[in-house]
Amino acid sequence: MTPGRDIEAAAGQLVEPTVPVPAAGTALRLAVVTETYPPEINGVAHTVQHMVDGMRERGHDIQLIRPRQGRDDRGWRERGLQVRPQPGAPIPGYANLRFGFPVRRRIRHAWHAFEPDAVYIATEGPLGGAALAAARSLGLPVVAGFHTNFDRYSRYYGVGFLEPVIHGFLRRFHNRAQVTLVPTAELKRQLEAMGFDHCRVLSRGVDTALFNPHRRDQTLRTAWRASADGPVVLYVGRLAPEKNLDLAVRAFRAMQARRPEARFVLVGDGPATPELRRLNPDFVFAGMRRGVDLAAHYASADVFLFPSTTETFGNVVIEAMASGLAVVAFAYAAPGEHIRHEETGLLAPLRDADSFMRLATRLADSPARCHDLGTAARRRAEALDWQAIYQELEALFEELSRASKHHASDEPLR
Repeated sequence: MTPGRDIEAAAGQLVEPTVPVPAAGTALRLAVVTETYPPEINGVAHTVQHMVDGMRERGHDIQLIRPRQGRDDRGWRERGLQVRPQPGAPIPGYANLRFGFPVRRRIRHAWHAFEPDAVYIATEGPLGGAALAAARSLGLPVVAGFHTNFDRYSRYYGVGFLEPVIHGFLRRFHNRAQVTLVPTAELKRQLEAMGFDHCRVLSRGVDTALFNPHRRDQTLRTAWRASADGPVVLYVGRLAPEKNLDLAVRAFRAMQARRPEARFVLVGDGPATPELRRLNPDFVFAGMRRGVDLAAHYASADVFLFPSTTETFGNVVIEAMASGLAVVAFAYAAPGEHIRHEETGLLAPLRDADSFMRLATRLADSPARCHDLGTAARRRAEALDWQAIYQELEALFEELSRASKHHASDEPLR
């Protein structure tokens, strides 16, 4: 059996494309490996989808390897994209997310057929580890994305003693790649101080046409039983221990003490949902939202609380800014990179819960201040253009592809 056929037998018959694939040689061939991808909802899936879409828009061919997302999830091709689902299993406590199995042989077979110029690995799980080993054995250049602080997460699940072990694993994983992409200069400095090599900053963008103050929906506010002059406080993200939601609840209760008509809307789901519902029956639990529906939830609120201290970036922050919300967050990751305190949002020193609550409470007393901060935040978000990020990512892949081919032919680099 040929390498290409072997993986098809393992992962299911590929559906033939309805649109002809562009001729080989006219574009880079990029292999993308990730253990999460839409329709799954999380920051990693969101970012990787933008990378895939951006590279396809620029004429490059993508092979996407990810865990199978259901029994009937089979591979398919369309213009500029082929998807090869692999075996996986649900992540305990996160039934809608999966991890991939370490199918190194299948990945090698897929790449023998596709012949990628470079590989992007988004996750450090078993599938990502297998892809890294396969790429190195084939001499393919690898770009790894540092999307999640798994070492810090361990503190919230009763295994904080494993943090140094997880940190060491992540460092070894990323140091085997040619480049590790990080979303902020602050994170780059932190990782380099901990022994991570070859880090480069690639920021994140936001779709300002989708996330827009014009999507404010009075019908939605009425369904939330919000009064005409608010305030509606919003949280968007996974409802899980590592998101520091207890602080968001306490901050909202302090705001509510000043403004009894205030409403708290939580968009998302996760293992903390049942307990949050039990303890806070007056909250609005909107569940998972996507697309225009999600954008309307953002725009129909007034204040956005971002209490997490474990993010590598926090896409939801710039989505809230683009939607015209007054953001209260800690001064790190996306807030530290894109919010100017008292001008485009409010920033508390990292892990200073008292300061976070004071800033949130101040907004409860001043609808005009919320409006001014939200307007300024929107202007800042309009400068976060995905196209500039796509151009930078493309240049990196081209650089690595050229270097790899020079190395393979023993030609000196120019």
